[in-house]
Amino acid sequence: MTRAIPESERLIFALDVPDASAAIKLVNELGDTVTFYKLGLELAMSDDYWRLIDFLLERGKKVFADLKFFDIPATTASAVRQLSERGVHLCTVHGNQGIMQAAAEARTGALKVLAVTALTSLDRGDLDDLGFDCDVEQLVLSRAKRAFESGCDGIVSSGMEVAAVRASGLDKLIVVTPGIRPVDNRPTDDQKRVLSPTDAIQLGSDYLVVGRPIRNASDPRAAAAAIQYEISQALSA
Repeated sequence: MTRAIPESERLIFALDVPDASAAIKLVNELGDTVTFYKLGLELAMSDDYWRLIDFLLERGKKVFADLKFFDIPATTASAVRQLSERGVHLCTVHGNQGIMQAAAEARTGALKVLAVTALTSLDRGDLDDLGFDCDVEQLVLSRAKRAFESGCDGIVSSGMEVAAVRASGLDKLIVVTPGIRPVDNRPTDDQKRVLSPTDAIQLGSDYLVVGRPIRNASDPRAAAAAIQYEISQALSA
């Protein structure tokens, strides 16, 4: 299933920097090569989080607030309700079915709620440490089904599990895939379950989250443009 998503929006750049000045510098440098930005916990700890959201929206960009809400249903619903009023397009939520359902019911406007399945920094050994008696794919499928039943719009999932999600009949779910690495930029960092942009698109991911391969490149704009081109080619294929 191919969704009617503008190609330029399929790349989501993870704006994982400590403050507004670094963020604005990157946004200006990337220019029209990036339309969608993810603002996560690092920036949320700064004084400028909401100002940066407004800065992006005023420039016609889209915003993914990756705050991973995980609290009692009433508190999660209140947080999602307030976020809806900020003009944000995507947000993330953790937790059980009750928490996910509360978040889904509270969203309004353009905001879509994504349930986190299993972080791409986790492998089988990490799941053992966390007490999960199943493999990663089983965990992702279970979380995806619960997200769908809860009314969430989509999930965050490694590209390695996307095919299984699609095969399970959950085509209505948006799939946002982090841990994306170009073939010549394999991880030496904390990401373990990674795929190339081409592989992730061909397996069924809708949006690709890319951070360090762009941010740490000698020419971030060129790196973003190269990934956009790879996405376009994968969609054409």
